[in-house]
Amino acid sequence: MATPTKSGRRRLVSVSVLVAFVLGIAFLAIFNTALNWTNSEDFCLFCHEMKDNVYREYQTTIHYTNRSGVRAVCADCHVPKEFLPKILRKIKASKEVWHAILGSIDTPEKFDAKRPELAQHEWQRMKANNSQECRNCHDANSFDYSVQGYRATNRHMEALGNGQTCIDCHKGISHKLPAIDQGIGLVNPDSIPVEVFHAVTEEKKPAAE
Repeated sequence: MATPTKSGRRRLVSVSVLVAFVLGIAFLAIFNTALNWTNSEDFCLFCHEMKDNVYREYQTTIHYTNRSGVRAVCADCHVPKEFLPKILRKIKASKEVWHAILGSIDTPEKFDAKRPELAQHEWQRMKANNSQECRNCHDANSFDYSVQGYRATNRHMEALGNGQTCIDCHKGISHKLPAIDQGIGLVNPDSIPVEVFHAVTEEKKPAAE
């Protein structure tokens, strides 16, 4: 068998690099298309757990229908837009597929029983990333306080001053809140302590006795 000439080897390397480049572009295109599809509303509603529970609640909120006609779909609130955080979120979401197979929340009764735990996981995630998904659309630096109500203006300015983030106050804005223990009468053992909804900031903690 003849030994390839120097020019032949160069040609082979060039063709190999070109093929690898084309395959790489094709892989990225397919990967990006698949990733975008998993962020679509149709993909989320593929699971009846979502379609029959939280989606119906979301349809009654301002994020679904509003005067501006801008709709926030599931991924806008639950999936980061930045690439690495998005990939990490997708990896963690694989656990949700496993629980769908197990049927952990496949009935309204099971879903409601699990709701407090699921809600707190999501609030903790948004607290940790400074409500990044909210801030993709709502930028506090762009607030026009002249068109906000008196109460909203005061609360937003107070929250910014105390280093709070959107989810500290805006829980339940798109989905039904789980039961909250108000400390009045009989206590529901499945309810969430009220401190979880209104966390005490460092500035507001009572002085030690």
